[in-house]
Amino acid sequence: MNNLDSNRFAILISSVSILLLAGTLGGCGSVEVALGMRTRLDKLPVTALSARLLPAPSMVPGTSAKFVITVTTADGKQLTTEGVGHGTVLFDSFTFVTDVVTVKGNGVVSLPADPRLSDAEMPHVRITVIGHPDVSARFDIPVRYDAAFVAQFSGQPGFPGFDGQNGLDGSSGSDGSLDPNKLSAGGNGSDGSNGTDGDDGKPGQPGDAVRLWVTLMPERSLLQVKASGRSGDQFFIVDSSAGSLTIKADGGAGGRGGSGGKGGRGGSGGSGWPPGMSGLAGRDGSDGRSGSDGAAGTFIVSVDPRAQPYLDRLHFSNTSGGRSGSPPDIRIESVPPIW
Repeated sequence: MNNLDSNRFAILISSVSILLLAGTLGGCGSVEVALGMRTRLDKLPVTALSARLLPAPSMVPGTSAKFVITVTTADGKQLTTEGVGHGTVLFDSFTFVTDVVTVKGNGVVSLPADPRLSDAEMPHVRITVIGHPDVSARFDIPVRYDAAFVAQFSGQPGFPGFDGQNGLDGSSGSDGSLDPNKLSAGGNGSDGSNGTDGDDGKPGQPGDAVRLWVTLMPERSLLQVKASGRSGDQFFIVDSSAGSLTIKADGGAGGRGGSGGKGGRGGSGGSGWPPGMSGLAGRDGSDGRSGSDGAAGTFIVSVDPRAQPYLDRLHFSNTSGGRSGSPPDIRIESVPPIW
């Protein structure tokens, strides 16, 4: 390498070092912009933007999706956002004004799990390019309910028992003498101490006593459901032809018993004549017993007559240690609109 090449290499290394230091102080996005790996739009002649949502243009309550935003510049170039868009434009090039949904700084869109917040609404996001307040677009997000929803009222598993402590090793015996003119016996090694027993696992919590109300939404083939248990209320809208709702009130599994501690090793006998005897190993501690499984929960379900044909959309799970609990108590009776 000649002197000119060496100087150029030194300048390159210095530039990269400065950029890495800037990244440490100001964020990796700035370094990537400086290196041409990422793009910010505030200084570019942006004239239009469009957006799409992946994996689908619609969303189910309680789920998330990702924005892909494409901008067009005055010279006709199209630039796309980083991440799933496989482009270079940073998401901090935009502002997001939302209704019902939320948008994180990496373009992830989230729809609340409570359908009361989106029912009969059209969630939307207004996207504006920073530095170009006249370049913006509104993105509507239809809500659908053809998913496999889950209402969770199961008991928590029990805590595992603490493991026992290992025993201490015995001490080695003192050495005697093997000198033929002055023989002396070696000392005996001391015994190792016993390991302590593991604690028993704690019992699992029982499943909730769940109360459900199910009705058919007026002029819509959608089921409206309220489920109440010890942990509070949960609400669902379920497509009666393509959706489902599983209500779980399983007993929590018992915690595992703690492992018994290992007995300490006996100390070795000292050398000499005769040699000392080695100590005995300590006894291993016993393993703790597993905690008992929590009791299965129960279900009382009030179903409006109009919703009765769609009872196969509901599924129930209440087990304890793999054994099923009592079947749901289904009551066909008038259920008014839940909200």
